[in-house]
Amino acid sequence: MELLRHILLIVHILGFAALIGGLLVQAGPGVKSVNGAMRDGVGTAFLTGIALVGVLEAGDGDVDHAKIAVKGLIGLVLLVLVMANTRKERIPNGLWAGLLVLSVVNVCVAVLWSSLHV
Repeated sequence: MELLRHILLIVHILGFAALIGGLLVQAGPGVKSVNGAMRDGVGTAFLTGIALVGVLEAGDGDVDHAKIAVKGLIGLVLLVLVMANTRKERIPNGLWAGLLVLSVVNVCVAVLWSSLHV
């Protein structure tokens, strides 16, 4: 079970890396749009996040449901915004910035809201 958790965690991190990378590659002036890395990254991160919660719930350890709720809500908002704008030629700069901020906030919640750092 621990091996599965580690594999899911690695894929989860890679999903967020793809999402943030897909956003950062468009930094600077120019047209911004939802690219394949953003679409696939947010989907991968969201689905592996759900699977991680399932693996954690099946184990013996305690699960921080408040943290999961916050990360899940941010992840769902990211997923909906990316998927709703996938077929559009361009997205507003404000939406691009919002997606980047939400992605970084979700990573910060994952890292900083942890009992390991207490």
